[in-house]
Order: sequence, then C-alpha cells, then structure tokens
Amino acid sequence: MPTRSGVIIIGAGIIGCSTALELARRGHVVTVVDKLPAAGYGSTSSSSGIIRFHYSTAAGVALAWEGLHYWRDWAAHVRAAAPEAVAHEALIEIVEVPMFMLLDTSEPTPPFLTHFDAIGIPYEILDHAEVDRWPTAIDTRKFGPPARLDDLDDPFWGEPSTHFDQIMVMGNTGYVPDPQLAAQNLYTAALAEGVTFLFKREVVAITRDDSGGRVSGVTLADGEPLEAPIVVNIAGPHSAKVNAMAGVEGEMVRSGRALRREVYLGPAPDGYDNDNGFLGGDFDVGVYYRPERGGNIMIGSVEPECDELEWVDPDSFDETVDEDEFQQAMMRASRRLPDLAIPHSKRGLVSLYDATEDWTPIYDRSSLDGFYMACGTSGNQFKNAGVVGHLMAELITAVEGGHDHDAKPVVVIGHYTGLAIDTGTFSRLRPVDSAAAKTVFG
Repeated sequence: MPTRSGVIIIGAGIIGCSTALELARRGHVVTVVDKLPAAGYGSTSSSSGIIRFHYSTAAGVALAWEGLHYWRDWAAHVRAAAPEAVAHEALIEIVEVPMFMLLDTSEPTPPFLTHFDAIGIPYEILDHAEVDRWPTAIDTRKFGPPARLDDLDDPFWGEPSTHFDQIMVMGNTGYVPDPQLAAQNLYTAALAEGVTFLFKREVVAITRDDSGGRVSGVTLADGEPLEAPIVVNIAGPHSAKVNAMAGVEGEMVRSGRALRREVYLGPAPDGYDNDNGFLGGDFDVGVYYRPERGGNIMIGSVEPECDELEWVDPDSFDETVDEDEFQQAMMRASRRLPDLAIPHSKRGLVSLYDATEDWTPIYDRSSLDGFYMACGTSGNQFKNAGVVGHLMAELITAVEGGHDHDAKPVVVIGHYTGLAIDTGTFSRLRPVDSAAAKTVFG
C-alpha cells in the first residue's frame, strides 16, 4: 500500500524545513523527502549565511527586511508550539555587523535605496574621513571593473587616482555562523509539529492522477510510492531535475540551474573581527566578504562579467577548490582591504547554487495543479528562510482554496513588519528584464 500524506516536500534544506514547519502549523500532514542523510546537509550547509536587505525589487527588499525579524525572534519562532522539543538543542544566533557599499554620485541612485526609503530601512552615508577611522584599513579608490589575474596589464591591477564619493553603511545586517544548525533548529521544530522526514530517500518520479491534470505524489528510488495531492519542489540545485520529472518546465519563463561556486577563507586583516568587522558587497572589486570565526575572513564572488559562470550537473561536478581562482579572489579583495595577507595555501569549499537567470527566486505554483516550487533560492535566499516558509504556506493555501494566482498573484503580509509582499515578483512567468541583476547580490 502506498504511504499517504497531505503534502510532500522534496528537499530538507533550510527552506524545505521552514515550509514544512509552516504548513504543519496550518494543519497539514507533511512528509519531507531528501536524498541526503540530514536536514541542511546540502547547499544550506555551504551558505555564507549573510543577512542583508539590498535587492533590486521592492518585494525582494520587503522579504529580506521581514526575514531579519525571524532571526531576531528565532527562539520564539522555533519553540512556538513545543518549547520542550528543542529545549536541549543549541539555537543559532546572528552575528550583527554593519555592511558597507561604495556609491558613485555620478551614477543613478541604486534602486534598493528607493525601496529602503519607502520601507524605512535605516542606513547612513559617510565620508572618507569617517571610514578612515575604522580599525580596518579600507582603500576607497575606484578599481573596477574587475579583471582576471592572467591580465595583469589591465587598469584594475594599477593605481587609480579617483575615489568613490560616498560610503553607505547599513545596520541590522550580519550573518549566521552555522547555517546547518539553523536548518536543524527548524527540523526539530517541524518534528514537534508532526512532520515526517525521510532521509536517504531519492525521488525519481512525480506522479499524476488519472486525469493527468493534478499531481498525485512521488515515487522513490526503491520503487515505493508516496501519495499526496500537494507536492512542493524545494530541491535546491536538483530543482530543475524535479521540475523535469513533473513535466512543468516547458511553460516556465524563469527556471533554476545548478551553478558551481567556490567560497574562500583567509586570515583576516588587522582590526577585522566580529567586534569591528563588516560585510562588504563590492562590485567594484568583484567580491563579497564577511568575518569568520577563528580570526578569518570569508570571501566569495559577485559574478563580475570577466568571469565565466560554470553551470553543472548537480550529480557530477568538481568539488576541489581551484588554486588560481582562490588566489584571484584574494587578490581582488586585497584591492579594497590593503592589509589582507594572501595565503600560500588555498582554503575554502565548493558547493552549488540553484540560480535563475535574474538571480530572483521562484516561489510559485506550476502548470500542474498541486505542484508548487520554491526554486532558484541558492546563494541569496538563506536569509529569508523563515519568511519564505510563511510565504509558501500562504500561497499554497490560497491556490488550493481556488485563488487564481497566475491572474492575480497572492500578496503575503509579513507577521513582524506588516509589509505587503507581492509574490508576482517571484513568478515562474515573470518577463525577461534586460536590466535585472546579474549577480548573487540581486
């Protein structure tokens, strides 16, 4: 006999666990299936865990600002119904450090600043003298656009004379130092709400009812069928393969793909730590960075145009850190942080993003009734895990209740901020926008 459930979620990463928790709290019988051995074991565990709010869309900014409040209220959020269930478990705490970005007043105002002002997200504009007093040396000259190390004659590696006009500093930002523990917290909370987790079980097929127009469940690799009238694809870098199983990718304007990425560790420059450090999203030098435990700095790429993106099969990719790419990222970061020492040996990790063409996620229904998607989330949606669980549960509830989401996208209201989040921004059918973000920083 097939196992029956109300909802099957494919993927036990942080967003899968969050969505399972929210659906269970709304009375659904939920089963989560994951081919890996534990919650948050895949791309979640490799996340940089950065909490920031600048996105190019109003809905993206609102989602991130609402998401911050879940982290600040994390203990209450995961212990809401069964505090004894997670009383023994360590809970994550965010490390709050400011984030700075360099602004050029000769360029158009970044769209996110307009959204910040509309929502009331605080920020400061500093001058060079104020930044010069920071414990860590920062070179505010204009180096960009970034270049590769095999072109040392490029002006990027030279000594420019012009500086950025302004330095914008955002508060309320920071990072989660243990992303997998965050997923584990949600997993434990979901268990307390009655969610069933099936680990080391791989989905190999999406099944349909006799009419062919509605999902009816999944089939596992060992042949076991799981039945449910609702299936949610939150499979991270494997999401595209799951969508193909469901036969829904043909009508999608937007879709996710597995992108191989590397993140690096090196010794932090003088004065740069959790007390005096900061986040940097630095398009001028082509990297982002944040403090890391043990006196280190974490550095990743913001996908400058000179770097070729490496789209891969999520079941077969090189997991070795590339020595040349490591040195290149460190050298780029040292343009902004002149006291950064370049290590002789590479340190870092390789993982996958599930990225869409415009780096905006897909939170949506599909052309197959009952089949929903939270895809394209890797790289910049970890910070939104709490609110995305709420968003997906609200969207599913509305559509299952008869709402025509394609004609009139669901508007979700944030629990903490009361902000209205237009989910049409995250539609699978959203049009191609030539001005859309081309980087993980959205």
